Amino acid sequence: MKWTGNITGFVMVLTLTACATSKKGVSYLALGDSYTIGESVPVNRNFPYQLADSIGKRGSAYESPVIIARTGWRTDQLIEAIESAHLSNEYDLVTLLIGVNNEFQGRSLKEYERDFRLLCMKSIELAGNKKKRVRIISIPDYGYTPYGEPNRERISERIDLFNASNRRIADSLKLKYVDITGISRRGLNEPDLVADDGLHPSAKMYALWVEEILRKMKDKPH
Repeated sequence: MKWTGNITGFVMVLTLTACATSKKGVSYLALGDSYTIGESVPVNRNFPYQLADSIGKRGSAYESPVIIARTGWRTDQLIEAIESAHLSNEYDLVTLLIGVNNEFQGRSLKEYERDFRLLCMKSIELAGNKKKRVRIISIPDYGYTPYGEPNRERISERIDLFNASNRRIADSLKLKYVDITGISRRGLNEPDLVADDGLHPSAKMYALWVEEILRKMKDKPH
């Protein structure tokens, strides 16, 4: 699911800007792919920015999110990016959403499981080895978009397999898991939940994800 454009520059600017900000509040690291960047929506309307803003309105001052993500990334590419980013190991919140491109590109479930476990362990490390600071987010189902509708049944079956694996790994590590896949499956009946590109979530769908993440955040991550 690799869409071309100037996304490389966008990601680097976003990450460097966030890293350069002096610490003023709770720090947040978002790891992922196009769903974390917010492909086809304004920067401040992707789910990491909406999440930080919503938590801020609840009384916790949040820094701008540090986002390590790029359209088209698989798990192995995210691992490489994290290793080269020289990140702090003291983030107050870390979210991880990755896997749709492994599925889309026909990569094996075994490979995904191996990489995903490594990414979960790295997320824990980046959260100061405090598991309560980590949130694992399920893979959305792009079969419920205009782009994916012709192959919806096959896509949904594969997404379910990958999500069953990432949830099992998250549970084994006692990490909090947020299932937003059901929300993504409203995309065909509610077209305003899909971005203009016919594939990625709209800002409105991201807002629904944030509501679900907040609903599951009974323990403050920091």
